[in-house]
Amino acid sequence: MKLVLRWLLSASALLLVAHVYSGVVVTSFISALIAAGVIGLLNLVVRPVLVILTLPVTVLTLGLFMFVINALLFWAAAGMLEGFDVRGFGAALVGSLAYSVIGLVIESALGGLFSKK
Repeated sequence: MKLVLRWLLSASALLLVAHVYSGVVVTSFISALIAAGVIGLLNLVVRPVLVILTLPVTVLTLGLFMFVINALLFWAAAGMLEGFDVRGFGAALVGSLAYSVIGLVIESALGGLFSKK
């Protein structure tokens, strides 16, 4: 139940990012659901590999290179899908930051909602 709710809220967050920021375009809620799923899969599978491969650069930049990795994954998801478009790397950076902040709020809310007593 928590996974489905997180997925729906992540898709809604992606729609909110697209509504607030013109560099990210999502055509429908179905596109947002698919994009949220693909972003989640990329973060699950590809991100750990990229983090390990870029560890020296991440250490040198005091962790700031993680923003670049997030933006690249966000941009890659847009490149794979119809109905989800990101207009350049700068838009991917801003969009991924906004999506991450909203995702933190969602995780915090879900953590309180589904907390074990």
